[in-house]
Amino acid sequence: MATGSPHPHPDFAAQPLAQASALAAHHYVGAAAEALDRRAVFGHSWQLVAHASQLDGVGDHVVADVAGVPLLVVRADDGELRALHNVCRHRAGPLALCDGRGARRLRCRYHGWTYTLDGRLQSAPEMDSARNFDVGAVHLPHARIARWRDLVFVALGEAPPLAALFDGVDERVGPGAFDGYAFQRRVAYDIACDWKVYVDNYLEGYHVPHIHPELNRMLDYRSYVTEVALWHSLQWSPLESASELYGQGEALYYWIWPNTMLNILPDRLQTNRVLPLPGNRCRVEFDYYYPADVDAVGRWERDLLFSDAVQKEDVDICEAVQRGLASGSYVAGRLNPKRESGVHHFHELLRAAYRTAAG
Repeated sequence: MATGSPHPHPDFAAQPLAQASALAAHHYVGAAAEALDRRAVFGHSWQLVAHASQLDGVGDHVVADVAGVPLLVVRADDGELRALHNVCRHRAGPLALCDGRGARRLRCRYHGWTYTLDGRLQSAPEMDSARNFDVGAVHLPHARIARWRDLVFVALGEAPPLAALFDGVDERVGPGAFDGYAFQRRVAYDIACDWKVYVDNYLEGYHVPHIHPELNRMLDYRSYVTEVALWHSLQWSPLESASELYGQGEALYYWIWPNTMLNILPDRLQTNRVLPLPGNRCRVEFDYYYPADVDAVGRWERDLLFSDAVQKEDVDICEAVQRGLASGSYVAGRLNPKRESGVHHFHELLRAAYRTAAG
């Protein structure tokens, strides 16, 4: 391209932080935006699907959906984890409808075709008369699978090494962080906003004094810092709360490209998955982990109540923002370089993914 030629996709051009504007409204609204994200982002990224404790034994499995592809993550007979397409090779029926334990085989719910735990077709009822049909030649497609600590991720297509996404995180949180933690509960929120609206909101503390009065009293907004790495960002602040909630220490909020969050507070880990839904909606799943301490039940309940109040505040503002983006009134506004560097980082990764998809 000749020097001075306009960028073929102006929305996708990189923007330096000091001059950056937010992503254009049309990237948050409509079926075309959803299709682009499926193709450019979710088809080429690592997606958190499980905690290793859900897959301890042979035949333990979880179901997931990545970029519209149903997946089944299972511990096979050889002890290895497999990420299989949850789509029978016969007529696209599901092999599993929900998470489960100890399956010996994978049996299609539609017509009973049965696969081994590593995805090889084992039997196909009443197919004897099908000419040149070879059971041994049929197998389920695989997705890539990898782990960070006890978190299990899958990827449909080419994606950066999972270790690159977490580069520097281990050093910051410490090698023994989360040892002995146990899953306590999952809470999910269905939200009338595009998944990127929720991520944008997560990635800045700029709104905390205005939207979260109780949380703001616990955090030191003047000391609130955002650090940006290649594939993740960290927001952290000194923390001061009652001993029966979080106590003293620091709050660490990690975002991992493109839609995973780790919220780390004293004796607590919360993982978030922001899952896109049709119609520019999303579901956010919160998984809570605590040290295995039977005396902590009251603290769990207080934590859940406080976290739920904060999330409802976020849900309300995110849904209002989605309405503003869809109104036709909004023209991309300037970002605050001090407070919205995490948002800028996310938007730059999106623009790069969009450029790649556009060729």
